[in-house]
Amino acid sequence: MAIGFEVETEEKSGVELGLPAKVVLFDDDWHTFDEVIAQLMKALKCPYEVAEQLTWEVHNKGKAVVFEGDLDEAIKVANILEEIDLSVEIYI
Repeated sequence: MAIGFEVETEEKSGVELGLPAKVVLFDDDWHTFDEVIAQLMKALKCPYEVAEQLTWEVHNKGKAVVFEGDLDEAIKVANILEEIDLSVEIYI
């Protein structure tokens, strides 16, 4: 029985924690470039230049993938971006 329990635990934790995810940030008309850049730097812990490049992509294309990685991290990134009401979606 212990073997069956271990297998179930491994499968369950792999599904919950190991899912790859993407965070997409959408353009809007009310946040300034500086606000978006600052929030991206906070959420992604990235340098100004990276955040600025992502902000320009969002502005020019209407949206951009700003994060790719584990679902847990994607949720954290999305939550930080949403602190200032930026529009984001997480795709699994």
